[in-house]
Amino acid sequence: MGTEKTTCAVIGGGPAGMVLGLLLARAGVDVTVLEKHGDFLRDFRGDTVHPTTMRLLDELGLWERFAALPHSEVREARLEANGRAATLVDFRRLRQPHPFIAMVPQWDLLNLLAEAAAAEPNFTLRMRTEVTGLLQEAGRVAGVRYQSPDGPGELRAELTVACDGRGSLARQQARLKVREYPVKFDVWWFRLPRDGAAEFSLVPRLARGKAAILIPRPGYFQVAYLGAKGSDAQLRARGLDAFRRDVVDLVPEAARTVTGLTSMDDVKVLDVRVNRLRRWHTDGLLCIGDAAHAMSPVGGVGINLAIQDAVAAATLLAEPLRRHRVTGRALAAVRRRRALPAAVTQAVQRVMHRLLLGPIVRGEDITPPAALFRVINRLPWLAPFRPTSSASGCGPSAPRPSPAALQAAGDPTQRVSASRSPASVPSPTQATCPSGRISTAAGAATRPRTGSSHTPV
Repeated sequence: MGTEKTTCAVIGGGPAGMVLGLLLARAGVDVTVLEKHGDFLRDFRGDTVHPTTMRLLDELGLWERFAALPHSEVREARLEANGRAATLVDFRRLRQPHPFIAMVPQWDLLNLLAEAAAAEPNFTLRMRTEVTGLLQEAGRVAGVRYQSPDGPGELRAELTVACDGRGSLARQQARLKVREYPVKFDVWWFRLPRDGAAEFSLVPRLARGKAAILIPRPGYFQVAYLGAKGSDAQLRARGLDAFRRDVVDLVPEAARTVTGLTSMDDVKVLDVRVNRLRRWHTDGLLCIGDAAHAMSPVGGVGINLAIQDAVAAATLLAEPLRRHRVTGRALAAVRRRRALPAAVTQAVQRVMHRLLLGPIVRGEDITPPAALFRVINRLPWLAPFRPTSSASGCGPSAPRPSPAALQAAGDPTQRVSASRSPASVPSPTQATCPSGRISTAAGAATRPRTGSSHTPV
């Protein structure tokens, strides 16, 4: 294949990549998203969609379609053990239109975003197109090389955005320096047939040396099994029967359904990493989401941080991209906007690792220490799992479309937002939140779907 051109090339069709592509396309920027898989059906993807992300979907006119997806709602998260309790989050107290976490299979969310973006003439999604390298000219990134079913090709771009996750090839080839933090556990994902009601499904199960969380999905549970890092070979060597016994030890009510796990090949290990880039960009390239800051699964905040990175990038870069003047200063502004939420979230995750998960996977006393409860109860500002700080520290807003894009759209109130007039859509310089808090009037109550109204963690 020959060489193609676009204004912005996005590597990876995950939450960050799809949201960025949609927002830039609605702002009048030509954008191409390259996704190596043929679909979005990855079982290990996160399911937690936080209130700030749902508010963004509302602003984009996608709320009704999102709400129609099968989902469970979590309105409170608690940490409970041996008579002690601490509320990590009470979403019902938030002044948000949607004061809960929605547990939605990520492939449903990505399909929704892809369908919405496909309606934009500036947007192109290339599935089964794997980026194999960066195009570099005169010391800057000028696009990507890729492999598709039609063969190899090149896509030249004024800006390339790496949304290709914790193992980012783009980050590696750009030689951006990563700061790694030690993590003592990995996660194994597998399915169990769903038997009975789902009210227990979001409750973490703890035992010496292991823990598990069951995520409800239609017809089955997606199980996250936590164990000591680097123990995958040992776990598999013990065999399927031993692993089934471990699962039943954690989840006794799974005794009738654990036979649905028929092979260790169905158990997929996730190497948990916590790291972040010191610098998120080089000339012509920006990293966001896990490519910029890999998060622990603790709190289920990774997808929401990635989406807020995409919102910040679109807000700050839409106008420079339309003018074809993307400078290093503009790229650095994205990191300045987003580095603090990522760093604070990782800091609290590391506290949870040290005080709770570390002792569990080492086989020590599984009772959470009293100090952990004191920290949570006395320092509520530390809880990055709360929507007021878990995503961005301020409400998400789409970038303002160009006049040409508005004219082409026909009806800007429908193209940009179902809930705002064009005059109220913030410009790139206005889409900030100096107070660092969300201040959105609560909307109408949302009818709960299946699932629990709270979840201890």
